Amino acid sequence: MERAVKNTWVEIGAVILEKDQRAPNLPDDTKQVPLEMRVKGFLLHDAEIGAEAEIITPSGRTVRGTLTGINPEYTHMFGRPIPELSPIAGEIRAILRERRNAS
Repeated sequence: MERAVKNTWVEIGAVILEKDQRAPNLPDDTKQVPLEMRVKGFLLHDAEIGAEAEIITPSGRTVRGTLTGINPEYTHMFGRPIPELSPIAGEIRAILRERRNAS
């Protein structure tokens, strides 16, 4: 089984609503499947594909789900993420927060 270590960029998934919990006014084909989420973020603890995992998103949310991908590609064709650039957004937010608090 493929394993990811803490702080790796990953994707998790989870079922938000089972099909019998979904709104009755949905199209028939939509009502027949559960509502699922997919979220990308940085792994908080080592985990294997298919195991429960917890991540922190670039916006700072902590989310739990099943690990589905390691270093997932963006499907909008920007290519695979560059690991060295991944933490920059969080670092910039921290710098801006410090400057705002210093004013």
